[in-house]
Amino acid sequence: RPPPVAETGSRCWGRGQQDASKALRLLGAATRAVARRRRDGEVFQHHPTKLKVSVCQEEDSMMKSIPVWKQELSGGVHAARLASLYCCAPAETASEAARYAAVLDGLEKTFGSHAEAGLYSAPGRTEIGGNHTDHQHGRVLAGSVNIDMIAAAAPNDKNQLRVQSEGYDLCVIDLNDLEARKEEENTTAALLRGECAAFTQRGAKLAGLDIYISSNVPKGSGVSSSAAFEVLIGVILNDCFMAKKVSPIAIAQIGQWAENVYFGKPCGLMDQMASSVGNIITIDFASPAKPVVEPVAVDFSKAGLALCILDSGADHADLTDEYAAIPAECRAVAAVCGGEVLRDVPFETFLAKLPECRRQCGDRAVLRAFHVYADNDRVAKQVAALHDGDFDTFLCLVNESGCSSWEYLQNVIPAGYKEHQEVGVTIAAAKHLLGDKGAVRVHGGGFAGTVQAFVPVEMLDEFKAGMEAILGEGRCHVLSIRPEGGAVL
Repeated sequence: RPPPVAETGSRCWGRGQQDASKALRLLGAATRAVARRRRDGEVFQHHPTKLKVSVCQEEDSMMKSIPVWKQELSGGVHAARLASLYCCAPAETASEAARYAAVLDGLEKTFGSHAEAGLYSAPGRTEIGGNHTDHQHGRVLAGSVNIDMIAAAAPNDKNQLRVQSEGYDLCVIDLNDLEARKEEENTTAALLRGECAAFTQRGAKLAGLDIYISSNVPKGSGVSSSAAFEVLIGVILNDCFMAKKVSPIAIAQIGQWAENVYFGKPCGLMDQMASSVGNIITIDFASPAKPVVEPVAVDFSKAGLALCILDSGADHADLTDEYAAIPAECRAVAAVCGGEVLRDVPFETFLAKLPECRRQCGDRAVLRAFHVYADNDRVAKQVAALHDGDFDTFLCLVNESGCSSWEYLQNVIPAGYKEHQEVGVTIAAAKHLLGDKGAVRVHGGGFAGTVQAFVPVEMLDEFKAGMEAILGEGRCHVLSIRPEGGAVL
């Protein structure tokens, strides 16, 4: 059976201007999402603080003829569903409907006509607390956001998975050959082959499939376009080929496994989990096979805060070694202390072994361990502050996390970089514009990509203009938390 997953309905937040009626409307949309999951065969068991989901019953994929899809999209049939996914009013969903119609057009233009197709979505994510704690089996606080990767998928008779992402080369894998290939590491083909292999191991009867993908999740942005891609493929394969659907947690685990084993990147599980499960959640990875996922009910608009993601303009390309060094060094410290990861080692044991850790692992590894221990504790404090509505304490903890990431974890500037320190400049500029208000921290894996800022709503227009004057137009994204993760339309 798949491990438990928290389910909750929550209003979208982030623009700081939602009124009571909008909150109720979005809460209703989230409730309808839960009802859809009930329809899809999930069995909910009530607990005092969370809901758990057991395995789904057998269900056919959600495909229909392409002309019917287009008629429904243009006629507003799916407006309420899109409003829930994109945190807006149903009357404001025409542009999102057009995106789905466009991927249907792209599917047929790329692969030819199809009798039927399915439509799918996987959101980007924002890491709110716990920077690089997941791979040490720690705690995180994260949420899915209202920018996403969407796809149209349809069967083919070639026994191939053919994937066309807008702006990229066509990727084709043979479904008869799902073994990992060393030469495919760091490629899209590796992720696709790995996910197909994982679903086959879980009983999927794979057959030829054409997929056309479009995204408004910026690549290398720190909102995790890679996790959105992995979750999107997982949602599609789950819908099309699994008689008994796997859970959102299992889809996240499959994505992580494909990235670790086939793609060759030793990532944690937070990115995939936040995208797949959705909403604001806190996750404890003490047992990675059975992570504990709990909802965090919070409305940031009550604190007058907007969530901004700032694109530094630096690309993650060629930084895999920088990312890989963090978990490797943390594991090296844990090994000196008798554990596999830092969560296995009490902080007091780490302190007692500090001289030996410095000799065997080096000082950077020791500083990174200090960060992981402190940020892991901070997540629990952040969750408690949010439960209490204590936003001042929450913002203080966000700032503390950001300082720790820069000073101890050292994932703001890649080693040896002098002329290009885009993330550092972005943080400095954001702090200057905010003064002693709000909070700023490096977002996601670090080294490149984005910075996260919680901005008082009354400062938002001036802050956005100021940041885009420095970084470039369109580099300050004002986002909302969406109440659902990976989705079948």
